[in-house]
Amino acid sequence: MPRLPQGEGIVRVIDAHQHFWDLYANYLPWLADKPVSFRYGNYDALKRNYLPADYRRDAAAFELSGSVFIETEWNPADPLGEVAWVDALRKKEGLPSVMVAQAWLDRDDAASVLEAHGHTGFVRGIRHKPKAAARAEDVEKGAPGSMGDPAFRRGFAMLKPNGLSFDLQTPWWHLAEAADLAAAFPDTQIIINHTGLPSDRSADGLNAWRSALKLAAECPNIAIKISGLGQKDLPWTVEANGSIVRDTIEIFGVARCMFASNFPVDSLVADFGTIFNGFMACVSDLPEKDQQALFHDNAARIYRIQTQEGVAP
Repeated sequence: MPRLPQGEGIVRVIDAHQHFWDLYANYLPWLADKPVSFRYGNYDALKRNYLPADYRRDAAAFELSGSVFIETEWNPADPLGEVAWVDALRKKEGLPSVMVAQAWLDRDDAASVLEAHGHTGFVRGIRHKPKAAARAEDVEKGAPGSMGDPAFRRGFAMLKPNGLSFDLQTPWWHLAEAADLAAAFPDTQIIINHTGLPSDRSADGLNAWRSALKLAAECPNIAIKISGLGQKDLPWTVEANGSIVRDTIEIFGVARCMFASNFPVDSLVADFGTIFNGFMACVSDLPEKDQQALFHDNAARIYRIQTQEGVAP
C-alpha cells in the first residue's frame, strides 16, 4: 500500500495509548536503574523527558482531539503519585484527556488504591502487567502473579465496583487466560495492549497469534489497541504491518479496535507520522465512518472521553 502524505485523510485523532514522563522530578525504575530487557533493543533514547510540548510537536500534522495516558511503571511504592502528577499536567497543558493508572491487583493495598482511582475524575482504568511466560510452551495455568492467580482475581473483582477498566499487556500466548478472565468478569472492560504483541512474524507465529486473538475476540468485553508493532532493527512499514492491522480488525471488528502511537516508546522504531500514516494506508479502503471509529470514536467511547459533541456513550 502507498504511504500517504503526512496527516492526509485523518479528520480527528484520539491517541489511545501514550506516555509522558519527567525524569528529573519522578522515579521510573525502568528508565532510572540498571538496564532491563526491552523488545526494541537499546532504549537509551527514551532516557529523556517527554512532555506535552514534545508530544504535540511529534503529532503536529494531525488533528489531535485527545489522548489516553497509560501508566509508565512509576515507582511501585507510590501508585497514587503518578495520578497526582498527571492531574497537575492536565491542568497546565490540557493533555492527557484521561488516564489508565498503576495498580497491583495482588497486593494488600489493592482495595484502597482502586478506591482512590475510582474517585479520581479522569482515571478510567488500571494496568497491571500479569506474570508472563517467555514462550507459549511455558505457560503455567494459575501461576502466582498470572491472570489465573486467585490473588490477582481478588483484585480484579474490585475494578467494576470502582468504575474501572483493565488494560492488559501480555504476549498473545496468554490470551486464553484473558478470555477466561473476561468470561468470569463479563461486566469489566478489558483492553488488550499493543495488538497482543505479535513479535514472531513467521507463518507459524502469526497463525498462532491469530488463533489467540480469535479466542479473545469471542468475549464481547474485550477490545484491542492496534499499536506497538515495531520490530527490533527494522523500519516500520505498511508492508511489514499491514496484514497484522487488517487481521486484527477482521477478528475483533471495527467497533472494538483503536489505533494508538505508544509514544514516545515507539519513537525508537518510527516517527509519529510514519506510524499514523501507515495506519491510514492500512484502512484507506474502509468507509470514512469506520476510519473515524478506529482513529477517534472508539477510544472516546471505551475510555469515556469528553469530546466536542459531549461525553461519549
